[in-house]
Amino acid sequence: MAVRRIDATERRARLATRHRLHPGHRAADAVDAATGMVCLHGTDPASVYLSAWARVDDFVTTDLDRALYTDRSLVKHMAMRRTVFVFPREILPVVQAGASARVAAAQRRQVVKDVEKAGLHGDGEQWLDEVSGHVLQALSGGREATSSELRAEIPLLDASIDYGIGKSWGGRVPFAPRVLTVLSAEGKVVRASNNGSWRVSRPAWTSTESWLGAGIAPCDEADGVRALVESWLRVFGPGTEADIKWWLGSTLTAVRAALADLDVVEVDLDGRSGYLLADDVEEPAPADPWGVLLPSLDPTVMGWAERDWYLGSYKGDLFDSNGNAGPTAWWDGRIVGTWWQSDSGSVELHLLEDIGVDGRAVLEQEAARLDEWLGGVKVTARFPTPLAKELAAATDRAPSDRSSS
Repeated sequence: MAVRRIDATERRARLATRHRLHPGHRAADAVDAATGMVCLHGTDPASVYLSAWARVDDFVTTDLDRALYTDRSLVKHMAMRRTVFVFPREILPVVQAGASARVAAAQRRQVVKDVEKAGLHGDGEQWLDEVSGHVLQALSGGREATSSELRAEIPLLDASIDYGIGKSWGGRVPFAPRVLTVLSAEGKVVRASNNGSWRVSRPAWTSTESWLGAGIAPCDEADGVRALVESWLRVFGPGTEADIKWWLGSTLTAVRAALADLDVVEVDLDGRSGYLLADDVEEPAPADPWGVLLPSLDPTVMGWAERDWYLGSYKGDLFDSNGNAGPTAWWDGRIVGTWWQSDSGSVELHLLEDIGVDGRAVLEQEAARLDEWLGGVKVTARFPTPLAKELAAATDRAPSDRSSS
């Protein structure tokens, strides 16, 4: 059987509807948006809300707050690539087995090594187990506490390591956040209430069991990886082995084993071998042209390792040196620019190419819609991109000039 070719146009049509970005295919609510994307990227606190705004009509921040902190149907959890995501609660078992456990093991090894290097204890594993026990005891019974509060009451946790000794950039790094990272990735503690607005991350911690009413159910690692790969293909497919490996933060061996266990078909992605689920090979109906503004680290922007088909030549402008994406402006399934905020908080559009009168009009309307929703509240990306830095330095922009190119 001939291998079917899937071009960039078809991939963009899939993205429009599956990622809930097309106006006719929005998510019902924040939980539906997160479920539809597998998860939402949670490193930038504001981006979680802005990613939901882009996918849910009439979205308000309290809707996501309720899902995170009252209903707890969404949970912040460390997983792929040592990154915090917002997951639907029901998929935590496969996330823990297929991604988080791998992160936890790597972080545990590094903490153990640094504890011994710092001279805190001759047996770093023993030190970590002991301090972890103190933390879990302090958070028992449903108690919530911040990292600072835990350091203040657990002497063993109030330790640090020197780095860059003798260098101008040197300093001391506390172990408390790293211990909490290990416990979080192991599924033992969870980010609970946030002691700040939706734009900042000041989490209190508690035990996973008390927050969710039970611990994360055990799952076999291979089953977890397979479930995550299947979920990725359902939302982001088609994609290459390199795409899946990068997103999952795993190995090619694990990815290939999962693909072998799944019912998939091979497709041609402009000369590269890609994969689709066997029940998902039908070509989607063409979508009307659409535009959207996405925040930094949005799951769509960060969904693939190989991005030329939607990013073009703009990587140097819109990604930092570590591969973190900034805010993006999309027209008909590809990135055509960015958006930013002036000193007054006004949302401004910056296009990197001519997309025609109709495309510009749609994106200007989206900028006005986001401007109204934010109401002058400024959001700051944690990882500014080269173009973001350039635009931030711009001055004296006319109040009526919402867009530039």
